[in-house]
Amino acid sequence: MFKLCLGIFLARVADVSLGTTRTIMSVKGKTLLAAIIAFFEVFIWFMVAREALNTDIDSIWIPLSYSLGFATGTLIGTFISHHFINGLMCVQVITKIGNKELIEQIRGAGYGLSVVALNNDYDEVKKEMLMIELNKKNLKGLVNLIKKYEPNAFLMINETKVVQNGYIK
Repeated sequence: MFKLCLGIFLARVADVSLGTTRTIMSVKGKTLLAAIIAFFEVFIWFMVAREALNTDIDSIWIPLSYSLGFATGTLIGTFISHHFINGLMCVQVITKIGNKELIEQIRGAGYGLSVVALNNDYDEVKKEMLMIELNKKNLKGLVNLIKKYEPNAFLMINETKVVQNGYIK
């Protein structure tokens, strides 16, 4: 029974991790790769579900193994997506006009940057928006740099699907 439960657990880890990766590939527009991953994901799921449901063993360990495999696969799939699947991010920073040191530091660190003056009828404070496109792996470094020079800046961070032209670090 231990061998059956271990097999169910590991198969669920594999198929759920593949499912997370497939979803990310679909969102990024990589449909052929997503379809290939989907084939293996469902094949593994079918085999393990058939094995779990057709056994003569009546034990709580089988559904526990199935459930724990699903939860662990979710954790591993999320880890894979955060650390190994590269993506583009858009960081918009709203700050008071005139923080030239922040702009110089961002450009000095090699990031492409656009600065847009903002109109605000609500109050008299002049603001500007910094727009930066970058690879996801560089996001933490950029955010730390911004916080160092403008700790009260308003940040909006979004995943970008497509960028054409321009400079991306």
